[in-house]
Amino acid sequence: MAVAVPGTAVRGATALGLPPADIMVKAESVVKHYGSLQVLRGISLEVKRGEVMCIIGPSGSGKSTFLRCINHLEKVDGGRLTVDGEMVGYKERDGRLHELKDREVCRRRAEVGMVFQHFNLFPHMTALDNVVIGPVKVKGEPRAQAAARAAELLASVGLADKAGAYPRQLSGGQQQRVAIARALGMQPKLMLFDEPTSALDPELVGDVLEVMRKLADDGMTMVVVTHEIGFAREVGDSLVFMDAGLVVEAGPPKQVLANPSQERTRAFLSRIL
Repeated sequence: MAVAVPGTAVRGATALGLPPADIMVKAESVVKHYGSLQVLRGISLEVKRGEVMCIIGPSGSGKSTFLRCINHLEKVDGGRLTVDGEMVGYKERDGRLHELKDREVCRRRAEVGMVFQHFNLFPHMTALDNVVIGPVKVKGEPRAQAAARAAELLASVGLADKAGAYPRQLSGGQQQRVAIARALGMQPKLMLFDEPTSALDPELVGDVLEVMRKLADDGMTMVVVTHEIGFAREVGDSLVFMDAGLVVEAGPPKQVLANPSQERTRAFLSRIL
């Protein structure tokens, strides 16, 4: 992970400029505001291919908004954001940025899986059908092919016996694992997790984190907004602390957690560790 923040010393990070083939996500001075409220105030960072980046910070710091910008669920108001070398939501022509048509945005968004705090499963569909619908409707895959892969994905998250169950018949942890399988059904190059365990009872958290650990072991590039500090320490390759729409500090998780260089980071960690 590489990150640069004007006026802030960043531990464990190098200057921006990794070889393009090694970069999955690149944010350059990304700005987002809602009216007069500026939520992102110039985010610059890089996520390497195969890296697990964990983002922590207080509520309202812009973590989830940044994640949604990566997937163009929110439009950026300034700066540049690319995924695998392609600009997110825009194309450049004659030195100017032009927003892509909805069809092209959907094509690129399909390459980025996202798992939300709340599971957002279709309540009238079985677990299997929740995983199948994306590849069939968005990518035009034959249903039999999509269903076979969906069954494999449900098995991979420990839910082979729940393929025919409806969301109401599943625990929160099981629903979240279906949501992960659903995102993986699109065969994404990047996975985004927006506090995926925050809505779960404590005893259900471990199963979801174990699925995420396996994804990391398999080399999936992941950006994870989380309050699970143990997961960030053990699984993350890099840790970013955000506050007030800025990256305050970044570096190897164990280093940032054990010896943060910024007072704001120390104050935050003192309240949660």
